[in-house]
Amino acid sequence: MIEAIGLTKRFHDIVAVNHIDAVIKEGCVFGLIGTNGAGKSTFLRMAAGILRPDEGHIRLDGEDVYENVKIKSRFFYISDEAFFFSNATPKDMVLFYRNVYPRFDEKRFFSLLKNFELEENRKINTFSKGMKKQLSVLLGICANTEYIFCDETFDGLDPVMRQTVKSLFANDMTERKLTPIIASHNLRELEDICDHVGLLHRGGILLSKDLDDMKLNIHKIQCVLEPGTDPESLVGLEIIKTERRGSLLTLTVRGKKEEIAAVMQAHHPVFFEMIPLSLEEIFISETEVAGYDVKKLIF
Repeated sequence: MIEAIGLTKRFHDIVAVNHIDAVIKEGCVFGLIGTNGAGKSTFLRMAAGILRPDEGHIRLDGEDVYENVKIKSRFFYISDEAFFFSNATPKDMVLFYRNVYPRFDEKRFFSLLKNFELEENRKINTFSKGMKKQLSVLLGICANTEYIFCDETFDGLDPVMRQTVKSLFANDMTERKLTPIIASHNLRELEDICDHVGLLHRGGILLSKDLDDMKLNIHKIQCVLEPGTDPESLVGLEIIKTERRGSLLTLTVRGKKEEIAAVMQAHHPVFFEMIPLSLEEIFISETEVAGYDVKKLIF
């Protein structure tokens, strides 16, 4: 388990991360969402032990990460701008990483490298941005660490390759309980893979929730009420948002699905159905309640 307690980092007069408290459980995919400058990269660099916190702590299983070689061997960090040694080839990087990560799986790496059509003896500085991203992911996966930190990992990958990388993560989560922590400015990229999402804004966490809990407690209803019936008369519903198109009402409602359905049936609407919300719609609803327009933050 990774735990941040009062985590703070400043760069001169800029507070990049501001007293963040967060818990990242093992075996889940934690999505860290926010605009450029929200503090995502700084948080990951502290989690990886690259930056020392100015205040607070970030710990893995109770141990501080910074300057802790033993703890650092348990995770792999993929930065937004991947670093490789000058004139190195993928084969050269394997020689380096197998000394850092004793469980590095060379056989699997070269097999995946072939599947991804990346040449093991080609100089990495001749690779495209997308190819470098792919190589970073393959090195991270084959390091066989418990955690993998990904900073904008899907940026620069085409849709097919994004799905392939997500499949690799899913496979290793099942096989060896890998825990990916993925930072992105694009919520839609993470919708089909994350178990838990934290929304960073101006260095602090605006929202941090399990997706299952969010999806179970907020719902969208499309309905047609009896003529003259106002939505405010639907006693027993916690309505967050109301939209009307002619006689068709679209309501965003907080609560349990069964209880909402029972209340709707008790009011005898002409028609009603409950439809699933996208992760984007859930976030918009949650942050609007807190007084933020999430569409301006991350879309």
